[in-house]
Amino acid sequence: VICRSLANSSYGIKRKSPLQNLHLVSRSIHHPYYPSSKFQRPPLRISVQLFSSLNRLPSHKTKLLNVKYGCQFHRNFWLARLASRLLKIRYLILGSAVGGGYTAKKTYDQWKDMMPDLEEYKWIVPDFIWELDEHIDFEKLIKALPDVDDLARLLPDFDKIGESFTSLKGFFSAGPPGETAFRATDQAYDNDKQYKKGLLGELILLQQQIQQHEEEARRAAGQYNMGSSQQNRKVSDKEKIDQLQEELLRTQLKYQRMLERLEKENKELRKLVLQRDDKGIHQRKLKKSLIDMYSEVLDILSDYDANYNTQDHLPRVVVVGDQSAGKTSVLEMIAQARIFPRGSGEMMTRSPVKVTLSEGPHHVALFKDSSREFDLTKEEDLAALRNEIEIRMRNSVKEGCTVSTETISLSVKGPGLQRMVLVDLPGVISTVTSGMAPDTKETIFSISKAYMQNPNAIILCIQDGSVDAERSIVTDLVSQMDPQGKRTIFVLTKVDLAEKNVASPNRIQQIIEGKLFPMKALGYFAVVTGKGNSSESIESIKEYEEEFFQNSKLLKTSMLKAHQVTTKNLSLAVSDCFWKMVRESVEQQADAFKATRFNLETEWKNNYPRLRELDRNELFEKAKNEILDEVISLTQVTPKHWEEILQKTLWERVSTHVIENIYLPAAQTMNSGTFNTTVDIKLKQWTDKQLPNKAVEVAWETLQEEFSRFMTEQKGKEHDDIFDKLKQAVKEESIKRHKWNERAEDSLRVIQHNALEDRSISDKQQWDAAIHFMEETLQSRLKDTESVIEDMVGPDWKKRWLYWVGRTKEQNIRNETKNELEKLIKCNEDHAAYLANDEVTTVRKNLEARGITVDPCLIKDTWHQIYRRYFLKTALNHCNLCRRGFYYYQRHFVDSELECNDIVLFWRIQRMLAITANTLRQQLTNTEVRRLEKNVKEVLEDFADDNEKKVKLLTGKRVQLAEDLSK
Repeated sequence: VICRSLANSSYGIKRKSPLQNLHLVSRSIHHPYYPSSKFQRPPLRISVQLFSSLNRLPSHKTKLLNVKYGCQFHRNFWLARLASRLLKIRYLILGSAVGGGYTAKKTYDQWKDMMPDLEEYKWIVPDFIWELDEHIDFEKLIKALPDVDDLARLLPDFDKIGESFTSLKGFFSAGPPGETAFRATDQAYDNDKQYKKGLLGELILLQQQIQQHEEEARRAAGQYNMGSSQQNRKVSDKEKIDQLQEELLRTQLKYQRMLERLEKENKELRKLVLQRDDKGIHQRKLKKSLIDMYSEVLDILSDYDANYNTQDHLPRVVVVGDQSAGKTSVLEMIAQARIFPRGSGEMMTRSPVKVTLSEGPHHVALFKDSSREFDLTKEEDLAALRNEIEIRMRNSVKEGCTVSTETISLSVKGPGLQRMVLVDLPGVISTVTSGMAPDTKETIFSISKAYMQNPNAIILCIQDGSVDAERSIVTDLVSQMDPQGKRTIFVLTKVDLAEKNVASPNRIQQIIEGKLFPMKALGYFAVVTGKGNSSESIESIKEYEEEFFQNSKLLKTSMLKAHQVTTKNLSLAVSDCFWKMVRESVEQQADAFKATRFNLETEWKNNYPRLRELDRNELFEKAKNEILDEVISLTQVTPKHWEEILQKTLWERVSTHVIENIYLPAAQTMNSGTFNTTVDIKLKQWTDKQLPNKAVEVAWETLQEEFSRFMTEQKGKEHDDIFDKLKQAVKEESIKRHKWNERAEDSLRVIQHNALEDRSISDKQQWDAAIHFMEETLQSRLKDTESVIEDMVGPDWKKRWLYWVGRTKEQNIRNETKNELEKLIKCNEDHAAYLANDEVTTVRKNLEARGITVDPCLIKDTWHQIYRRYFLKTALNHCNLCRRGFYYYQRHFVDSELECNDIVLFWRIQRMLAITANTLRQQLTNTEVRRLEKNVKEVLEDFADDNEKKVKLLTGKRVQLAEDLSK
């Protein structure tokens, strides 16, 4: 019963009878496509091939006997029933194993069929990869590798490092204002046993000893000051105080030496790391340092607001002091290089010098606008750098001035330099000496105030310790700009001379403690910047400074504290104060600029919603491209257009000369020979003297007109009137610079002379064209003459009746004169062009007989117009007669009374105009247009470099708003 229930529950098959047998390899159990709920009876006899799950080899075939299904009731033979039950369990296990193996084999075959055949891609892997195991002994290689324990020993002890960093948090803490030193905390005092080994532990113990000695010295001094009745006790207390002070000084000096040793080792290590990065060992691109980016921001803001009308409120270290107080020497000690020019008592700093200090692998200096690097370890480069700074200073000073407001930007990089931005200002003077501009003192004060009025500027006030404090000017100036002393660091220079010359050392102590001057400061420092020899090196100055303070009574008597001396401590203090102010102010300044930009963007969107924000330089570039496109458009003008314009304009210029000086005088001759001779002579004279020059003038004016047309032509909606002034200026300047080729007139003279000498008209079409040209010219002249006569004699009777206008007295006189002269022409149609004197007298007497007094000059003027009209009408009638005269022309007018020499003249003129226009067109398109384009490019380049010109030519609210946005 247990076995039957187990079998039933294992396969979950419902049967009609509990004694019903189940085939061992039924598909309803193992095959996923035949669920158990749809059980079908299997065939009675099945042959199955079994597979092993271990070696996948086929086993022997087994034939199963026929199984009869049905119910069999067993009432006796319990042993037989037990045996059958056991055999049934065996069959179940065997069937499960066979079915599972078959299913696994089938699943494996399905997966294998789905996998792609990678044999075709075997060529991708090189052949030597398959042969590596034949050439390399991997077992030896594995044995040669170090063990895991050996590798672990090579790694640093991260636990100790973590403990060290945890402890250092307590020892590196910000001291009092201006004080940069290690300060032991209570936590370090409790854990002092942990760090007694090594240099760091010694430093910590020394710091603790210094604190203990200071406390004991203060306690002893307090007891001594309280007074005692016993004299010997006072003496012993005084001796004890002296011993404590000497022990404290020795401990401080030992601590300072160890600290310098640590800093020197750190400097060397950082130099090695930077050199490795500089050589590209890590194969990575170094990012720009924070101080370099900050310095660039200051340069951009100084260009944005050179006059400090709008303060940027970003920190700088402003170095101010009296002249020859040692400002430059202090800055050189901080930069660790003698980079500034110097003179004995003479003003050397003539303009502000912004020095950006940053750390780098090599000690070098370079200017903002130059790529040359000065190696500060070489004396030649140092001398060249000093000379370059002096030249830049003198060049920045305008004529008639002594100092300049223009800032010289210099970057100094080197290992161990404190990152900051310093500005060295000209020294404050009390009296203007000979050779200086009268306003030098006021200019220096205004420059100093402009830099110091920045609320985030750190003022490094330099005071000469070798002179009386009452002679100082700079302290009053600094106290005015920073009365609370929240951003001032006071530096007393030349302390070695002060110790020798000052009678009372307490005076130096009062200065350092801030009790002598009314000004307040964050910190007070005493430094020595050498013995006054300009050839001293930085290393010798540092050694002299350290040696002086080691032996100085000011330290031995505790008038000065160890952290208040040496330029090293000064540079650390200034750097800490500088970066503290940078962190506080840079975000505020950025927010202020963002707010300003938002306001400007809002104004732009409301006024110019469909235009991009283009500042003056961007607008100039856009206008430049448009102008160059318009110049290129000149090359697209067709030759036909050029020649038509040139021919028409040239004829308008020379037509008067041709009619008045050539045609009319020649037409007064009696025969054709004289006519042709007169024409040839006058044409030759005209060609030699006037015609080529006139033609070049016409071509040049035509080029200007076409260029102006392209420049001023509005292009619909795309036209931007903001460029009109700039285009006009470029056009005028380009035309002013352009000069026509000098050889053009010579070549043109030959061409025109040859064209005018030709008299052979080849066909009737040319003959008709010449007649048409002559008729148009004469009709135009006749129309002009009629207009002149009408003005002379006044309106005719039709206009007087229609428009109710009358003639003036002079017009009546001229009208009567005209009528008399017309009678004269009717009497003699072959009259000459000029009146004889007797004819003038006759006309005048005829008019006087009618009561009209006429001047002879008026008669001659009227005759000129009357005869001109008569001649032009006669010439037009002659043109009509010559329309059929080409046949006679070909026969040279033999046996013909018709002579058409005037037609030939106008054909020669017309042909000369056509050839001249063609020649000028070739000169224009091949040479002059390109030269004009070159001139335009040069003008645009000059304008691009001239900011004043761009400001003058690109104006308006839109430009100014875009400029403000760009800034």
